[in-house]
Amino acid sequence: MRLRYAYVIRCTHAVKDASGQAVEVHATYDPATGGAQPADGRKVKSTIHWVSAAHVAPAEFRLYDRLFSRDDPEQGETGFLGCLNPNSLNVIHGWVEPQLRDAAVGDRFQFERQGYFAVDPDTTATRPVFNLTVNLRDTWARIARNAA
Repeated sequence: MRLRYAYVIRCTHAVKDASGQAVEVHATYDPATGGAQPADGRKVKSTIHWVSAAHVAPAEFRLYDRLFSRDDPEQGETGFLGCLNPNSLNVIHGWVEPQLRDAAVGDRFQFERQGYFAVDPDTTATRPVFNLTVNLRDTWARIARNAA
């Protein structure tokens, strides 16, 4: 795999604690791959973005989806209340780089492979809150295609 903005790395082994949680990852790197593809044609299957656990900031992410599970919420016998999407809001807690603690309400960021987020007014100095504004994965379009 590739370490974001760095080299292709290969995990040699991991050290786990008593509960089985990885606490250290030991790896080798290919110095010829800094910002470049491997010259020998190896395919890089994934890229990880590493953030120092000692310096991360806790954050909340609010992932919004469609309010209704149907294109026309009035269609059918249940009315619009019968087709409310129970997954229209998912709240996830995670970690961000420490600089994002200073983000101001309304600031916007793209989080790779997820979407565009805006800083919510609920943000505090110790816990930034980010609202999904544009999703990079449109599952609704896939569902609509499959239903047609």
